Amino acid sequence: MCPVTKGPLDYDRQRQELLSRSARLAYPIRDGIPILLEEEARTLSDEELERLPARTPLV
Repeated sequence: MCPVTKGPLDYDRQRQELLSRSARLAYPIRDGIPILLEEEARTLSDEELERLPARTPLV
C-alpha cells in the first residue's frame, strides 16, 4: 500500500522498486527491504507510466 495515496503498489522486479501509479512515485527496494518513504522515492515520468502493463485485478 502506498503511504502517500493508500493505493496499491506494483512490483518492478527488474528495477527493484514498488510503483505507485496514483502518486507517480517509485519506492526503492534495498537489500530486500522496501523503503516506503516519500523523500526516498523517485518521480515516475509520463513515459514510464505509459509503459507500465495494465494492472491485473486480484480476484
